[in-house]
Amino acid sequence: MMAQTTMTVRLNNELSDFVASNVGNDGAYENISEYVRNLIRHDKERVEQQKFERLKAELTLAFSAPDTMYTSVSAADIINRNKP
Repeated sequence: MMAQTTMTVRLNNELSDFVASNVGNDGAYENISEYVRNLIRHDKERVEQQKFERLKAELTLAFSAPDTMYTSVSAADIINRNKP
């Protein structure tokens, strides 16, 4: 089991009321911890998707470049280029 961390979060009344409306009998979550974990998971997924989209854009650009943009190099060329 992964180690758990307890965090304290301060909310203004408006945010506190909003959280309360999403937790408990009338809300979608049983407790505040469940709600916060779900928010963090979704934010993590959003960040990972953004990273993937940036990588995909770079790869699309690289693979669409004409062959004239590339030059042949040997392993020795790469080794020599990376020597200090």
